[in-house]
Amino acid sequence: MLTHQSELLQNNTVVVRGRDGVLLIDPGITGEEMTCLTNDLGALGQPVVAGFATHPDWDHVLWHPRLGDAPRYGTARCAGVLRELRSEPGWRARATEGLPPEIADEVPLDLFGLIAALPAGTTLFPWDGPRVRMIEHPAHAPGHAALLIEGSGVLVAGDMLSDVFVPMLGDFTDTGDPVEDYLLGLRRLEEVAGGVDIVVPGHGSVGGAEQVHARLEQDRAYVHALRDGSDPDDPRVTSPPPGWEWVSDIHTGQAQALARWRGQDDTPG
Repeated sequence: MLTHQSELLQNNTVVVRGRDGVLLIDPGITGEEMTCLTNDLGALGQPVVAGFATHPDWDHVLWHPRLGDAPRYGTARCAGVLRELRSEPGWRARATEGLPPEIADEVPLDLFGLIAALPAGTTLFPWDGPRVRMIEHPAHAPGHAALLIEGSGVLVAGDMLSDVFVPMLGDFTDTGDPVEDYLLGLRRLEEVAGGVDIVVPGHGSVGGAEQVHARLEQDRAYVHALRDGSDPDDPRVTSPPPGWEWVSDIHTGQAQALARWRGQDDTPG
């Protein structure tokens, strides 16, 4: 198993080697970076035989023509969200608006979001390679799924268990509780943590076995603090590394959104 990290946002692309080629998980994020990834795979003599998007956020559903036309999969709910987005007039402009301005012109969108739905309830990724277990849960985004490469003990966590990003909740709506959804997602990951030797978050540093439980507990403590309206004792908020100070703004925004959702925000307007 190999990883390839983007410069901005530290997105981790994961490459799982199979019998006839590789499974490519969340490739990104600029055209130049995906060209570099393609060149690296070419040097290994490894074609892409399948792709997987852990969830429907923009930076996890990208593709590049040089990666080929292998089938790209996601959970049924993930694929449904993307299908609905692409069916809307002006979807490309909407997607572009969500890109970081410093790379907006460098992100290829022609193949954005072309994800095929795996049948609901799928637990094993369908390919001729190492056994890959899918762990779907409701945290962070609709149809989010982590992948456990069982023979290697590698957990590809999607946008969870990061050492640079705090847990980012899903949308606050009348039909769900994003706090409880996130805690449920953490429990789903904790259920398999005993067999994990390496964790690869969607963003940030790869962690060893000792980091799996530590990051689970850190994420749970953050969500509990957010739920309880207390200030989190979390270095990702209180003492972020240089260049990541804006993560504290994510926390502030989430706390305000949660308060509004609960009807506790007395701020005028």
